[in-house]
Amino acid sequence: METLAANRSFGGVQGVYSYASAETGTGMTFSVYVPPHDDGAKLPVLWYLSGLTCTHANVTEKGNFRAACAEHGIIFVAPDTSPRGDNVPDDEAYDFGQGAGFYVDATQQPWAANFRMRSYIESELPALIAEHFPADMARQGITGHSMGGHGALTIALRNAGRFRSVSAFAPIVSPMSCPWGEKALSGYLGPDRDIWRAHDAVALIDDGARLDHLLVDQGTADNFLTEQLKTGLLALACRKAGIPATIRMQQGYDHSYYFIETFMAEHIGWHAARLK
Repeated sequence: METLAANRSFGGVQGVYSYASAETGTGMTFSVYVPPHDDGAKLPVLWYLSGLTCTHANVTEKGNFRAACAEHGIIFVAPDTSPRGDNVPDDEAYDFGQGAGFYVDATQQPWAANFRMRSYIESELPALIAEHFPADMARQGITGHSMGGHGALTIALRNAGRFRSVSAFAPIVSPMSCPWGEKALSGYLGPDRDIWRAHDAVALIDDGARLDHLLVDQGTADNFLTEQLKTGLLALACRKAGIPATIRMQQGYDHSYYFIETFMAEHIGWHAARLK
């Protein structure tokens, strides 16, 4: 693992790292904020999964999470959204290919060899975090934005008991029911919609997956709300399944990091209460 950057912040260290991923067959870059802590201490971990077109850098530079993480003693991990590189398949559209991995393990060509973001996030990167950082992997939370909100919800729903806390900012709640998701799931996984269900939060809940609790913030002025995000489908699924879900429609907020940074500290505090 190579350290690309390390900056002091709120008494802790904001680092950016890279390594050769076996899952994606590429170099992968990610950021980790480690708050101030006593020698030998093990700290809870909060995963943040980013949205379409983003890298680790978007939330690292604009998310305003470090003060809250330092206050609550939480490690903040921000992976990339896809494999990258000149030899990695790509697409001209912003919503497919590099920057748009959708946190699935692709089975279709030419994506299958590199686009293994589900295994990367669920298995490979957690092992690296556990090895190199003072992380208590028994205390993990997960959150994300947009496509990353989709990733956070589906990963938590598929891995029962692994995450003590789950939240999301403007998540894609049902990729099977929106243009972004239909394009990505068909392209990476093929035409069988039954296979897609493992990557759709609403379908997973309908099929019996459960969360102990959930926090979601969604802006009412988000121009993707009606066609792509469809927050109401998640609210309905949670009500039908009896999942305690706090789903808040935030008046006047859009899809940007101005929205995310407004509620980030509150989300981190919400995770902290459950991770401790």
